[in-house]
Amino acid sequence: MSERSAVLAVAIITVWALPFVAGPQSAGGAGALPRRDLSGVWQPANPLDGIQPNGARNMPADGKHEPPYTAFGLELFKRNRPSNGTTEVNPAEENDPAHACDPQGFPRENLFELRTTQIVQSPIQTIMLYTYGRIFRIVWTDGRELPKDSDPRWFGYSVGKWRDDYTFVVETNGTDARTWLDNAGRPHSEDMSVEEVYHRINHDRMELSMTIDDPKVYSRPWLALDKLPMKLMPANTDVPEMMCSPSELAEYNRRHASKGGTPGKQ
Repeated sequence: MSERSAVLAVAIITVWALPFVAGPQSAGGAGALPRRDLSGVWQPANPLDGIQPNGARNMPADGKHEPPYTAFGLELFKRNRPSNGTTEVNPAEENDPAHACDPQGFPRENLFELRTTQIVQSPIQTIMLYTYGRIFRIVWTDGRELPKDSDPRWFGYSVGKWRDDYTFVVETNGTDARTWLDNAGRPHSEDMSVEEVYHRINHDRMELSMTIDDPKVYSRPWLALDKLPMKLMPANTDVPEMMCSPSELAEYNRRHASKGGTPGKQ
């Protein structure tokens, strides 16, 4: 092969390979870091971090952390009777809509029982498949804007954009005010907006942050998740069922709540 032909062959191979170059090798991950790609099966690096039984991971109801309520927001909060947190009541007295098998809604899907989550991407959508309740969310990525006055939905209306090659930002509004924010009974209004930031730091690690903004209920935006570490699981991970069952709930209340038992104890 002549020198000119060799150079031409190298150039052709280089151009052909460019679309498949995933990104720079990143320390701490196995393999190259793909650009604009969150697809795969993810779960909290420490699985317990995703359960958040006493409220949002970065705003737990522990007597030390409380979101900045407005007067109206505090009034709403006092109406809720959770079975966890600083205002917990006996399960027989709680009024948690999700514990009656209503959809727990968004953002609570990220703030309670966040477990193995599969992310599927297409050119116009990113789909989040959650373990808890076997729920899915659609995040539109076709350039549309959030609707200004959408009908309320259990899981809201979401659009997503790439801030850079490794940071995906999701904005959500149009949520149903019947749902709670978290397992500690934090409320919200239909005017709430939520920002999720998914930052992929290497091939096997991603961080999830989430900010709540609801001027009717909270005097300022507050951080519910701050860089929650997520790890990439094998592609053949079998995601288990985790469903709210009315018959199992009734049996739980019969055994424990109706007897004045302590939540979670026999």
